[in-house]
Amino acid sequence: MKFENSKSGNGGVITLNNETKEVGRLTYTIFPEDSKLVISFVLVHREFEGRGMGKYLVEEAIKFARENNWKVYPHCSYARAVMRRMNDVEDVLLER
Repeated sequence: MKFENSKSGNGGVITLNNETKEVGRLTYTIFPEDSKLVISFVLVHREFEGRGMGKYLVEEAIKFARENNWKVYPHCSYARAVMRRMNDVEDVLLER
């Protein structure tokens, strides 16, 4: 599995690919003045559902935010649920 982060302006997409195709994607927006990354949407293609791929995408977004000293606001309900279950995100999680 390989992640690719395509950033354009204040937004971007993190894709997760296997050897032959896209597994899923996460879209985000960056608010540099607030040091914040907002997760807008997480999608895992149907054939890869139920294997934790969405969580991997959220973890990659958290890693990207930490590298840039940003907080993460999970606007997407799936990302919010995943982050609330994680134990090691108190340093980056924005509830509001």
